[in-house]
Amino acid sequence: MKAIANKILLVEDDRETAGLVAEDLSDRGYQVTLAHDGRSGLEALTRETPDLALVDINMPVMSGLEMLERVKALAPRFDRTPFVFLTALCDRETELAAWRLGADDYVTKPVDFDVLGALIAARLRRVPRFEGQRTELAQREVETLTWAARGKTSAEIGEILGLSKRTVDFHIERARGKLGVATRVQAVMKATSGQLIDP
Repeated sequence: MKAIANKILLVEDDRETAGLVAEDLSDRGYQVTLAHDGRSGLEALTRETPDLALVDINMPVMSGLEMLERVKALAPRFDRTPFVFLTALCDRETELAAWRLGADDYVTKPVDFDVLGALIAARLRRVPRFEGQRTELAQREVETLTWAARGKTSAEIGEILGLSKRTVDFHIERARGKLGVATRVQAVMKATSGQLIDP
């Protein structure tokens, strides 16, 4: 018997980009629903309950950030639906706002389809988000991330804490894994937004 395809809601106002992403996801075996602004995306989300939402930020009618804010208000219905931003906006404040609202991932354009495909597959394999869930970081992980948030390099953090650079990198990598993000910068932002550290 054929397995049921995972449903992905793609909300993207640029129709050319939407078409390319939808085609790639369909080729990977996903069932894709398209919407071209946040409001119609929210309507599609509540109507179809997808397995994952892939959403642009800068859109007409309702932005992706506003859409996620509305989705949070519908909790707990969508607490287990991964919400991934796919956006051309790469400024720190926008990304930090996304993490604070509870985004599960933040991917910047231009789209690397292989990375996006791997990220979506990984998100669909794990339980993405529970209301009230809190990641527990070890004391050294908190300390290294705190200094990283203050702009210190691993070598500088090592000098401050009396650790080797390698040990600092180890603790930051452990924290990154626990937080479920791809980069050190994302780990800092997610830890800051979740009030796990106080930079």
